[in-house]
Amino acid sequence: MKENVAIGSYDEVLIDEGFYVLKIQNDTKDFKTVVRDIDSTYIQFHFALKGSIKFLFNDGGYALEVSEENSLLLYNTQKDLPMNVVLQPNSWMLSVVMTIRKFHSLFSNEANYIPFLSDVSGEKKYYSQEVLTPAMAVVLSQLMSYNLHPSIKRLYVKGKIYELISLYFNKAEDADLEQCPFLADEDNVHRIRQAKEIIIARMTEPPTLTELSDEIGLSLKKLKEGFKQIYGDSVFGFLFDYKMEYARKMLETGKHNVNEVGHKVGYSTASHFIASFKKKYGITPKKYLTSTA
Repeated sequence: MKENVAIGSYDEVLIDEGFYVLKIQNDTKDFKTVVRDIDSTYIQFHFALKGSIKFLFNDGGYALEVSEENSLLLYNTQKDLPMNVVLQPNSWMLSVVMTIRKFHSLFSNEANYIPFLSDVSGEKKYYSQEVLTPAMAVVLSQLMSYNLHPSIKRLYVKGKIYELISLYFNKAEDADLEQCPFLADEDNVHRIRQAKEIIIARMTEPPTLTELSDEIGLSLKKLKEGFKQIYGDSVFGFLFDYKMEYARKMLETGKHNVNEVGHKVGYSTASHFIASFKKKYGITPKKYLTSTA
């Protein structure tokens, strides 16, 4: 993501790769505009703490106003949703922006190794306006007013943002905090996770998508959509990344040559494995071995 224009008090904290917090304050008597690129690989949480914030979409063709003590959640893999907001006089807002890969990793450890590929379009969108709870308002106030040494600023903000996200999704005392909010059907989730285990176990000779959908008892359409929602990638995109990560770790041990590693992850020829490894990491396995020696 890249900042275009920021007029007014604007503070951005990088928490992790693909995970940002934006703190925007307009303490003037004028309207202030903030414009920032955010592409379709990100999910956005916007919190209006004070005054009123107007969100503009489609080059100003559509406007959505978020009033004080309300939030707006935006997520759409079909199109970019750049930030284009107008803050009324004496208005404050705080935004949390993270990749869908990072977001899912908050709910499942299984997303740790698989990047969300921006060139693979999904079919999921989600928009929600919610009233801030008193507990969320407290955390937001702390995030807007902290005065800490720069060395611990990132750690403090990270902890508070995790607390804020937990409170956002814990809307009821019996809420299931481990359930990703985009996946309501737990039986389908179980079947898709089973599909992941199957392709990992058989990564040298994986089943076709049709065979996989038959084996887990889920339609091909639901398998494709659900897998992308949970793991941020297609079935075979996931498998490719998993195999390359597995191969990289094998190479790092120093106990296996390139041919052995390629065969272990399902490549019948060394040249095919070398080409795939270079496509993923931009370097051949042999040069990678040399660089880590």
